[in-house]
Amino acid sequence: MNAPAFGLGGMPNPNQPPVLTFEGKRYDLNTLPDDIKELVRGMQVADAQLRMHEDTLKVLAIGRQAMAMQLNDRLQTVTPIGDAEPEA
Repeated sequence: MNAPAFGLGGMPNPNQPPVLTFEGKRYDLNTLPDDIKELVRGMQVADAQLRMHEDTLKVLAIGRQAMAMQLNDRLQTVTPIGDAEPEA
């Protein structure tokens, strides 16, 4: 399930009101009712949390890959069970 397109205009400009872009439509954020402004703030927080957790997942994946490389390196000196010489 994809979230609807959402964004606020770039850098704040004191000469222009903040603009919300939602599903291809633009809205003057200053004229929106307070409950809608609160929803926009909630979506901003959710977006920030998603970015933070995506970054965390990337870090974990890199760490896991490094551990797998270390494990592979360390196991080079260990004889695997299937390759062991049969005992008489």
